Amino acid sequence: VQLQASGGGLVQAGDSLRLSCAASGRTLSTYPTGWFRQAPGKEREFVATIFGSADTTYYADSVKGRFTISRDRAKNTVYLQMSSLKAEDTAVYYCAAAESWKLGSRLTRRSEYAYWGQGTQVTVSS
Repeated sequence: VQLQASGGGLVQAGDSLRLSCAASGRTLSTYPTGWFRQAPGKEREFVATIFGSADTTYYADSVKGRFTISRDRAKNTVYLQMSSLKAEDTAVYYCAAAESWKLGSRLTRRSEYAYWGQGTQVTVSS
């Protein structure tokens, strides 16, 4: 599956932004899909994931309550709605898809994902 992330930009602290991860080649809803981010000089970190027929979601503590991950099956796209953005949210955001997941896993590890899109830059000015 090929993934295309988009929607990044330059915003002010407190603003909102919605990122999109469009898939081609396969039906994205059959794959657990996650968002990760990487700030300059830091490791790529988990942000959010969505998986299963019930669209189970998990979030990093740093974004819980501010970010929402969702999917549109008709558009074969996963979204990351980001609200109350902070300067520390500045990073390149990547979407990724996993082939499968182990029972009980929250899919927070990069190694669990087989497919990655190119990143989209989010810059939050304070």
